[in-house]
Amino acid sequence: MKLIRIVWPILAGIFLAGGIVSGADLTKPFWLTECSLGIKESYDNNVFLSGATVPAYTVPAGSVAALKDCASWITTVSPKVGINFSSLLGAPTNLPALTLTYAPDFAVYHDQGSESYTAHRLLAAIKGGSDSVTFNAENTFTYIDGSGVGPFYPGSLYSAMATTATRERRRQVQDRATMSVQFDCGKLFFRPVASLIYYDLMTEQHNVAGYQNYADRCDVNGGADFGYRLTPIFAVTLGYRYGQQYQEQFMFATNSSPSDYQRLLFGVEGNPVRWLNVKIVGGPDFRNYDGNSAGHVTPVNDLHPVKFYGEALMTATCSPRDSLTFKYKLWQWVSGTGKVPYFEGSYDLSYHRKFTDQLGLDLGGKILAWDYSSGNLPTCRRNDLEYSLSGTLNYNLNSHFSFNLGCSFDWGRNAEDNLANESMREFDRQLVSVGTTWKF
Repeated sequence: MKLIRIVWPILAGIFLAGGIVSGADLTKPFWLTECSLGIKESYDNNVFLSGATVPAYTVPAGSVAALKDCASWITTVSPKVGINFSSLLGAPTNLPALTLTYAPDFAVYHDQGSESYTAHRLLAAIKGGSDSVTFNAENTFTYIDGSGVGPFYPGSLYSAMATTATRERRRQVQDRATMSVQFDCGKLFFRPVASLIYYDLMTEQHNVAGYQNYADRCDVNGGADFGYRLTPIFAVTLGYRYGQQYQEQFMFATNSSPSDYQRLLFGVEGNPVRWLNVKIVGGPDFRNYDGNSAGHVTPVNDLHPVKFYGEALMTATCSPRDSLTFKYKLWQWVSGTGKVPYFEGSYDLSYHRKFTDQLGLDLGGKILAWDYSSGNLPTCRRNDLEYSLSGTLNYNLNSHFSFNLGCSFDWGRNAEDNLANESMREFDRQLVSVGTTWKF
């Protein structure tokens, strides 16, 4: 049975390639940006990213115990259809992209049925402009049809980062959007911008120790960048953002940490040298949390802290066959568990090697750091780290069919000192997969 699960995506791809479209010349319409079907079989040896091994516990009705070494085979089917309405409707040439893409994932956890879900994703984008004015907007809307009940952690032993993995499979709505308009005047440019991150978590809430409640939250901001081009393809920028972060307050608790903030951002963007593309911004984040009231407590040590905000994306084209990408983000964010805010750091390095026109390799390494020290709840002493290594081998049979073999290794670690049961906050996880993709 295990062997069948491993090889069936490969056999399905070969069957499609050789049996259905044998010799056919598939050419998609010019307005169809993508039409594909992906099939992947995976094995996850620690589905809940848990380090807890508690001998006796009682699971709340409808929930599931998040324990160490709960493994599962996972089948994921991923169709994708994208349309460029600008081409379809014959829009003017100054509106080259008006796209809408539907990209769902149908995931079945064969051995952990509570974690099966369907993620419906709609990706919309618009790009247009003239020589002196350009406009870009992107929006990714996701509805996840999964379990409506949160997981249960026996002994309240929440592993480092573990609640993120289980949350992303629960019923919810997510929305992420960015928008910018750039006005160019010689070496100078002015660019108003706005962005949104929105979570509507739809799982049941229970005041039970160990049960994982999830809080609605969002971040919205707007502002502008002023830029000066040092060369035609490289510029320095000075920006300002005003934003607000919202966090839901549970009915059975008094804690939540909404805030507003102002950011002053210094940046560089473009190509300082021909083989390197960069976009880096960073600067102080002046935060303002609400004070306490009769029905509300803001669980932070400082109501007006100054934090650092930084974001970067750098891509080095080392050769026609090699590229290296580094990205990071550092920022203050509200917790999805409804308690104290945390300072999040994400560092991601990836390498792509193209051996031949058909064979390619992707390697990656990532570090996540979540520091909750800005909070003042004694039960939220956390400083979580996660280290990840991944590799994927891709083989393109032809322009329509490809196969991939992947693996990843994750280690969750506790960086807080003098804690009881600190080893049970930590986890190891291995994930292997084999898949095939058909493209029209």
